[in-house]
Amino acid sequence: MLSRLLPSGGPARVLTGITLVHTLGQGLWMALSAIYATTVLDLTPGQFGVGVGIAAGMALAVSTPTGLLADRVGPRSVQIWSFLALGPLTAALLAVDGFAQYVVVLSVQAVAYSASRSARMAMVAGLFPAAERVSVRAYLRATSNVSVSVGAALAGLLLVVDSDQAYRLAVVFNAATYLATGLLTLLLPAVPAQPARPGPALIVLRDRPYLAFIALDGLLSMHNLLLDVVLPLWILHHTDAPRWTIAAILLTNTVTVVLLQVRAARGTDEPRAAARASRSGSLCLAVACLVFAATGGVSAAVAGALLLLGALAHVLGEMRQSAGSWGMSFGLAPEHAQGQYQGTYAMGADLGKMIAPALLTWLVIEHGTLGWLSMAVGFVLIGAAMPAVVNRALRGNKTASEFVAA
Repeated sequence: MLSRLLPSGGPARVLTGITLVHTLGQGLWMALSAIYATTVLDLTPGQFGVGVGIAAGMALAVSTPTGLLADRVGPRSVQIWSFLALGPLTAALLAVDGFAQYVVVLSVQAVAYSASRSARMAMVAGLFPAAERVSVRAYLRATSNVSVSVGAALAGLLLVVDSDQAYRLAVVFNAATYLATGLLTLLLPAVPAQPARPGPALIVLRDRPYLAFIALDGLLSMHNLLLDVVLPLWILHHTDAPRWTIAAILLTNTVTVVLLQVRAARGTDEPRAAARASRSGSLCLAVACLVFAATGGVSAAVAGALLLLGALAHVLGEMRQSAGSWGMSFGLAPEHAQGQYQGTYAMGADLGKMIAPALLTWLVIEHGTLGWLSMAVGFVLIGAAMPAVVNRALRGNKTASEFVAA
């Protein structure tokens, strides 16, 4: 069964294995980072939130420059050194004493992590032809869902132990996965560095159609916070569904992505097809919002059934939207600048994650059904705008290519 979840072989399988190791540590640490900060380091929840927010801002600020670095130096070198740096930077949390040191460590970690992310996506663009890139990303996402789930299960065991030593062991384990990921990257072929060209270095910041795509994609990607943040609050405070429904929905999402993400990504390698996939995904997300809106004021059994039905519509939209997003991010970027373009592309999802918790919670918890309806309309409008943005970007690319040829 594992062989069915992995690419057939070569660099794609190696890259998938590297992602499995990396996301294993991520899954463990995502479940324990807040507990480590407040229990072992004696920080307040507010200090933890501020530290994470500063680190997120730092990652956003350097995302495009680190992508440019991957273009100039070569993405494999950047990924190796960024992960090797993340090992001791993560272990430095063991020696943190106070809020100021915590912020410094998290901020430097954010820079290294941003570099590794930009380099990883530039490697996908450099190692695989255009027709295979979205498929590879789909494999990476499916397998990372498995690995993150295993990491979260390991975190559960440490939570049962509930001791400072157990939480410090989690830090060591996460640092070890970073080091292992950096060393495993040596197994991948090198991607040639791109020499500097005349003109501005950060050309992506002048590519208005691409920036428009990133903005729309970031707004659409806010749906990723629905199941983690918004829906649990809705279930607890506005429905009679049993609490275990929350876990059932998350499990349904994870299993569906693992089994169907690769298939859902087929046919999205070309930007126009990817835009249509993103549009169809937004329609599925809108349907999910409408179904979720109908779960208030009904019996527990009906609410549970509707919630699971809405979760299925959501995961179908999630898979199609993700595949379309990847296809556009690769297809609209010049081949010589994939690093900086992929680094900038990641900023859209980051901004969506920063906005979504407050905005979507305000819509749903404060306004109920009207909030769900507003969210559904918003998803539909954003998805409908994607084909026009892509057409504009492709016209601009064609004009630029003709100018260079002349």
